[in-house]
This record gives sequence, C-alpha cells and structure tokens, in this order.
Amino acid sequence: MNKNISSETWKNRAKGVLPGAGFGNFDPNISLKKGHGSRVWDEDDNEYLDFLIGSGPMILGHGNKEVIEAIKEQLSEGLTFFTNNSKGIELAEEICKAVQCSDMVRFVSSGGEADMYAMRLARAFTGKNKILKFEGGYHGMSADSLMSLAPEKLVNFPIAVPDSAGIPEAVRDDILVAPFNDIDFFSQIMSEYGNEIAGVIVEPLQRIIPPENGFLKHLRGETSKHGSLLIFDEIVTGFRLAYGGAQELYGVTPDLCTLGKIIGGGLPLAAIAGKTDIMNHFDKNIVGAEKFTFQVGTLSGNPLASVAGLKTMEILRREGSYEKIRQNGTRIMKSLSDSLKRNNIDFQIVGDPTLFDVLFTDQYVLNYRDTKKNNANMAKEFNRVLRDCGILKADAKLYTHLAITEEDLQLTDRAFNKASDALVNKISN
Repeated sequence: MNKNISSETWKNRAKGVLPGAGFGNFDPNISLKKGHGSRVWDEDDNEYLDFLIGSGPMILGHGNKEVIEAIKEQLSEGLTFFTNNSKGIELAEEICKAVQCSDMVRFVSSGGEADMYAMRLARAFTGKNKILKFEGGYHGMSADSLMSLAPEKLVNFPIAVPDSAGIPEAVRDDILVAPFNDIDFFSQIMSEYGNEIAGVIVEPLQRIIPPENGFLKHLRGETSKHGSLLIFDEIVTGFRLAYGGAQELYGVTPDLCTLGKIIGGGLPLAAIAGKTDIMNHFDKNIVGAEKFTFQVGTLSGNPLASVAGLKTMEILRREGSYEKIRQNGTRIMKSLSDSLKRNNIDFQIVGDPTLFDVLFTDQYVLNYRDTKKNNANMAKEFNRVLRDCGILKADAKLYTHLAITEEDLQLTDRAFNKASDALVNKISN
C-alpha cells in the first residue's frame, strides 16, 4: 500500500520512468488516487470537484454502486477471452438500438483506434484515398488524425499540417483540411476533390464548438452527392449529448460513427458503428480478400468493459437522466456567465450544456482559428484559481455529469466568482 507517499514523491518518481513525468494526458503535477461521486482526491488528500471525469467516461460520476456491482459480478466469471462473449454481443445490440447509423458494430480498445479504422474502412469501401477533416478536430493519434489538430502555423486550406514528428511526408498528400462551420468552403473543396475523397470525418460538436444550423446537413448532402462517406467522430458526443448521441440531437445520420468513453463505463472500450454494406468490409467471406479490412484486438469487446458500459447506458436510459445533466450544465453556464459579466470581462461561453468552456474573447467562435483569439493568459489564470478553489477541469473543456449535487453547484458559484475577481485584479495590476 502507498497511503503515505506524497504527490511530490510520486512526481519525482515519475520523472525517472515517464517522459515529461506524465502519461501525456494531463498536468503531471496532479496525481489522483481515488474518486467517489462528484469528487476526486490527490495523493496529498486534497479534494476536488471533478469536471474532468476521466476526460468524459465517468458521466455517472465515480464509483457508481450499480456499475461497480456489475463489474464485481463479471470479475468472478472472467476478465477477457479474445473470443466472442455474451456481454459484448449484448452491448453491440444496445448500441445498434440507440445509434441511428448503427446496423453493425466492431469493437476496439480506444477511440483513436476506432477513428483509424473508420477512415480505413471508408477507403476500402469507396476505393478512394483522400480523407477530409476539419482544422482543430481531434480524431486520435494515428498519422492521418494528427494533421492540423492544433497547428501553430496557420497555412492556406486545404493543406494539412502535421502535429507530430515521425509522420511520413506522404501522409499529408491524402489529408485535406477545411475550416469547421464553413459551408461555402466545404462545397468548394468537395467540388474540386470529391472524386478522390473516401470520407469526411468530423466531430459533430468540434471539441466544444457547436455546428451552425445546416452545417452537418450540408456535409450529409455533399458527401452523398460525391460518393464519399460521412463519418461522425462521436467518441465524446456519443451517449452524452443525447442517448442517441449527436445524430439524435442534430438530426443528421452519417454512414459511420465512432464511439468510446461512455460505452466502456470507465474501462477501455470503443467501437466503429455503421451501415451493413460498409461494415461488411470487415468480413472477408462477403467482400473477398482485396476489399477486406483487417482488424483484430486482444481486448476488443472484453466482458468487463462491456458490463460496465451496459450498466452505465441502462442508468442513462432512466427517466430524467439527461434532463438532470443538461440542467446542471445550464446552471453552471449561467453561473460562469454571471461571474464574468459582473466584472465586465469579455468572454464567450462555447459548447453544449453537457460539454463547454469559456473563451476570453469578444468575438463569436465558429472554428479553430477563432479559438486562437482566446486570451491565453486570462484563461490560464482563471483555471489556476479554479484549481486552488478545488475545481478540477481540463484547460479548455468542462464536462457536466449526473453526480453533481446542490453543494457542488454552490462551490462552483463561489469558485467562478473568485476566479473572475482574480482576473480583474490581474488586469488592473
């Protein structure tokens, strides 16, 4: 047991074995040891109200008793088998019921894998090579995905900019990049390259930026017109924006979607879901060797993650679940807005009540380049004060969830007011 080891000791130990002293996900200065409900604790027993929630999966909060009980029951039956198992099949059935585009499902272990396979599947199905993505869109860590996620250098569209060393130059040739929410530019690029584009991959809510009215519907129409597949990356939005995800909320059905986070209930699990004729490319007996899309994964569809996901999804189906999540988010958004208006600070709250954040700019935010107008120093100070007040969130994202209580909301109100006051003091000094 490591009960008495401090955060500083763990940080120093991490420096010896982890590049950058961390897992690459989050601020390595914080190391969490437990979570319960809406709260988490670090190695020094500092308590935080958690709006990070594992970067999205813990939509019920931490340690939900029903989910834990389902996991415990499965633990005695086996952790993973590599073969089919009934729990994974049940989970696939529930996904197909819930998600409009999902006739069939193939499981993987991470969202990045799911996005990689979805793009590969689009190429296999259409016989085309190019993928179009939107600047600032996050689709995992594959070479195709790590193009123009967060480019420091803003170049002319549709040129892609690699976000990492180690990506072959040739990858850039098959990735086209467009600005999110720009219907006219999308029409233009499809007109020019449509006969080469296998798929268009998009986060329907891009990070925290909502689609403008008609934008997703326009993507649907243009991809259908040019024989390209429309892929919704619903790793974040699936079972969060609504039970049927962004497809349900926005009323647009893609050809393929990717799912993750919530469907594993906090354990590693993700999926590619789509129409039967496309998903059949995972079956060599149907499409033949030349069109077969090869995919295996040691932990794909493992029963432990499947039962956690099934129980999480069952709870989300209960009456009032999504209403409560949205009510929590709406109240937090108002509190955030009120605290900043009181001090006459320029800001935009961007997102959906289930997932949003504040940007310190007076300009409307439509796409990635608009987010660069955020006052980074103000955002950093705001988040620093929130952390000091016991609020844990990502630098540019706040997740709402079912475990938030009235006490949590009052704590959030106080923290926002204190952080807003700190910005005024910083500006005046």
